[in-house]
Amino acid sequence: MKFLNLKWAAQGLLVLALIGLLLEDARAQTAISLDSAEALTLRRHPRLRQSDREIEEQRALKRGSFAPANPDFLFSAPTGEMWAPGVVQTIDLPNVYRRQRQVAQAGVTLAERNREVSRASVLRDTRLAYLSLQFAEAQVRQLTYQDSLFRALRVATERLFAAGEVTSLQRISTDAEARQVTVQLQQATADQRAAQRRLGLLLGQPTAALTTTTDLRRTGPELGQVGGALLSSLPTEDSTALVRSPTLAAATQNVALSQSGISLVRARRTPALTVGYQNQGYDYSPTRYRFQFGVSVPIWFWTYRSQLQAATARSQAANYQLQAQRLELSGQYQQALADSRKFAASLGYYEQTGLPQSQAIISQSQRLFRAGEVSYLQLILSLNQAFAIQNTYLTTIRDYRQALVELNYLRGE
Repeated sequence: MKFLNLKWAAQGLLVLALIGLLLEDARAQTAISLDSAEALTLRRHPRLRQSDREIEEQRALKRGSFAPANPDFLFSAPTGEMWAPGVVQTIDLPNVYRRQRQVAQAGVTLAERNREVSRASVLRDTRLAYLSLQFAEAQVRQLTYQDSLFRALRVATERLFAAGEVTSLQRISTDAEARQVTVQLQQATADQRAAQRRLGLLLGQPTAALTTTTDLRRTGPELGQVGGALLSSLPTEDSTALVRSPTLAAATQNVALSQSGISLVRARRTPALTVGYQNQGYDYSPTRYRFQFGVSVPIWFWTYRSQLQAATARSQAANYQLQAQRLELSGQYQQALADSRKFAASLGYYEQTGLPQSQAIISQSQRLFRAGEVSYLQLILSLNQAFAIQNTYLTTIRDYRQALVELNYLRGE
């Protein structure tokens, strides 16, 4: 009796230990939604902090856009008998300072446009990293189910081989299939850890064991509806579809900045005013200190001509960059649009036909094999065909979502 009590106590401790391990593993997992991941990344990503500092820099430069030349403090001896202090200040015409302020404002706007580009890039990276983790988790679930099924089939094959009902080749083939699925499961688990690390780096939590809140496989029907509505609402012209692209907006603002630079160079070619207060006279002179007025004439014409040529070339380069950016974005948009339509058609097939057929193949092949109506080889081929359909369905969901993420990124969504 005492031995039985010790046995029951040991089993109870073992159960409690297993429960504790499960609870500890559950605590170690950190579930996070896509919205939370996006908000957290936007708060912590260093690229956005860099963009904020760049905006502050341009705003500080704008506050200093009214920047007259430094005054000249002079000592002269106009009478030849004593040294007298004086000051001379050169002031540009108001148009120069107005142009400098316009250039500074264009720089601020460009920094703000670049921040929108950084924000869109960070959101795209976060969505793709989250999708990669969803896909890795779905693969692990899929391969775990396959692994358990082939393990059970391997055990049954061992029994049938011992009873002389299957051949040695069938036994070896079953073992090979089961081990291959086990290796695939190990690889998928490694991919899941890598996806967790990649998403954690974006969130500022590189060591967290992150998990998603939605099973990717279960999002297929909703994805078909959302994707279909998006594809039906897209404009036919690339220029209309990309009108809100942050990358295109930044390139356009860069053109505006370069053009304002040309106006500034032209404004600086105008004369400037010079005001002074100096030239002490004799003690008996009626006016001991005298004002001085003059004009600063831009006679070094080659300097201004070179600056104007450089500003013009910079503006032309910005225009060509805008054209190249528009061509590149149009090509990317067309590719993402074609991918979205292609994967939408594939998803529709798998939702309506492929996935129900794969589930029917798995259940019926096992039932017919147990009833002896199909051979062992037919069972293996049927299971592999069904699992291939399910894996392709999962890959189609991932690829479709990737294409939609790219489309929304290009459209500034």
